[in-house]
Amino acid sequence: MSKIITLSEAASIALHGMVLIAKTDHKLNVNQISEQINSSRHHVAKVFQRLAKENFVSSNRGPSGGFVLKKEPSEITLLELYEVIEGPVEVQGCPGEKKDCPFNQCIMGDVAEVLACRFRDFLGQQKLSDYL
Repeated sequence: MSKIITLSEAASIALHGMVLIAKTDHKLNVNQISEQINSSRHHVAKVFQRLAKENFVSSNRGPSGGFVLKKEPSEITLLELYEVIEGPVEVQGCPGEKKDCPFNQCIMGDVAEVLACRFRDFLGQQKLSDYL
């Protein structure tokens, strides 16, 4: 079955992993995060390396290492996290990206634009603190 909106595994790891970190008062390491969200350790490490590079988390190596938030959960939107992984949400007009249409009006209407705007707006309104 076709999916209209999908969330990549990397974006899912970022969103769910960051909520886990926000919910705890101690560091969470890659193993703990990967076990709780049922994702590969390697993929979690790669995603969180990116989040650390963008200053959402700080990381410490070693036996007592792990990740902690660098900002308050109320200061981090799900859109920011999503866009760190996937890039900016693109709002497009024609779903087929055609310059010229043989019809007087698009047979898809403005559904692609509406869905992209609603998705972007929804993520932009959601903060990590909303899930604590």
